[in-house]
Amino acid sequence: MDIKNKIAIVTGASSGIGEATARAFGREGAKVVLAARRVDKLQTLAQEINSMDTGTETLVIQADLSKLEDIQSMIAQTLEKFKRIDILVNNAGFGRLDWLENLDPIKDIQAQIDLNILGVIQTTRQVLPVMMEQRAGSIINMCSMAGLVATPTYTVYAASKHAVHGFSEALRREVKPWGIDVSLIYPGGVVTEFTQHAGIKRKTNARTPKSMLLTAEQVANAVIKLVKRPRRMLIIPWLWSVTVFMNRLLPGLVDYTTIKRFTIPEREDELKIR
Repeated sequence: MDIKNKIAIVTGASSGIGEATARAFGREGAKVVLAARRVDKLQTLAQEINSMDTGTETLVIQADLSKLEDIQSMIAQTLEKFKRIDILVNNAGFGRLDWLENLDPIKDIQAQIDLNILGVIQTTRQVLPVMMEQRAGSIINMCSMAGLVATPTYTVYAASKHAVHGFSEALRREVKPWGIDVSLIYPGGVVTEFTQHAGIKRKTNARTPKSMLLTAEQVANAVIKLVKRPRRMLIIPWLWSVTVFMNRLLPGLVDYTTIKRFTIPEREDELKIR
């Protein structure tokens, strides 16, 4: 797909991967719809993109992607201004990483499910008839390594990303005859606001190695490549593919290693008390 002058919706565009992706589409000369809750940040980003000498154009839409009425309004506003939708990047989402019994049933569990799963499904559902009528389109669903390898404290987040994986796989096989491509991207650790809001607490100081950390711009560039040359899934950096392979081939070994080196050391004090 030649991205120039195409209409691209980027959800969660107010920061991190979404912001970088919107900026990357702007550099390619696309018409970019910026959707998120923090409208002030979207407006600042829109000004930056509009100043690019690429013929780009933006539309700022304040939307909570966990609410169907906001999603429907976003699609309606996009069609009113641009008349079509060529690209959808389902990026909006968040994580609360803690032991399951510590997660708030509403703010942590329900909210993650509403945005990370239902938000993706409902947004895609609203865009799909437009792309089917056009007989063309590209849908990029932002997943995570947690959608392939689930680890302790990621219970709900991993569940939501596994759901996105299954949804995308089925959807790809449904819509390909209409000329619509569905791609999944699985980033490892990315330097964004995610960590600040996730509530991560580590006694072992277990972290993604710095050499494996990605920037939001690297993920954004991967999104652009997927639009231009679609593929079913992309794991970045590629070394995480080894972890995925091990998890599938030797799940017992991964269980043992994870529990021995992470779960027990992290919960040692609680285990002693009980």
